[in-house]
Amino acid sequence: MHSPASEAIPALQIRNLQKAFSAPAVDNLSLTIRAGEFYALLGPNGAGKTTTLRMVAGLLEADAGGVSICGIDAFKDPIAAKRVLAWVPDEPMIYDKLTPLEYLEFVSGLWSMDAGLAHFKADELLERFGLAQHAGERCQGFSKGMRQKVALAGALIHEPRLIILDEPLTGLDAGSARQVKGVLRGLVAKGVTVIMTTHILEVAERMADRIGIIAKGQLIAEGTLEELRARAGDSGTGLEDIFLDIVNGSAEAVALTDATRRSQGAAA
Repeated sequence: MHSPASEAIPALQIRNLQKAFSAPAVDNLSLTIRAGEFYALLGPNGAGKTTTLRMVAGLLEADAGGVSICGIDAFKDPIAAKRVLAWVPDEPMIYDKLTPLEYLEFVSGLWSMDAGLAHFKADELLERFGLAQHAGERCQGFSKGMRQKVALAGALIHEPRLIILDEPLTGLDAGSARQVKGVLRGLVAKGVTVIMTTHILEVAERMADRIGIIAKGQLIAEGTLEELRARAGDSGTGLEDIFLDIVNGSAEAVALTDATRRSQGAAA
């Protein structure tokens, strides 16, 4: 468990983050996620979710802004930030010629973990994800769901304090999805912070402590499910209806603003 002092430091603080390609993908985004919470980051396709998280993970350079991970400036000290962070993309990236056990031993070596501790952790993670019986098989024959679990085990072996998951349940069958959700709940109970993007809104509704909704690279709503329901004005509304109302309302507001700007320009 982390000390009360460490819990007072946000697990993630994003300040005025910006990234543009042909158009702004992340537009002056600011976001604070507390230590030990399960946070779901939602948004329509192209909203900027993955771009934001790739910048947080150090996989994409930001145009402007700042990122702090557990109090560490991720842009000034990226190595230290990565030591407390785990990133699991929606497409699992593992080495096909390795077995799950070999892959975990390889990853633990990258973190300079003690060999004995690494082997113990690898056995524990393989058991936890139901992969123990496949520990000696080559990953090249695995389904996407099994590969996703191997990748997740690799992300957890160095015991990160912040875990970022981009669509972690994609390709998982019901049993595997339950395993992964159980592992994530257990980590949050121990004070680990989990940030997850998902298009499965039912998962976010059931698991997240707080939910953030972004569109066009901007945070347009944030809060607990009850707070978002209050915003929608219906205590019985499910997250899917809330999400669509907020996103559609934001799109209408942007369209109205753009139309107003065009009319002002024409008048000028």
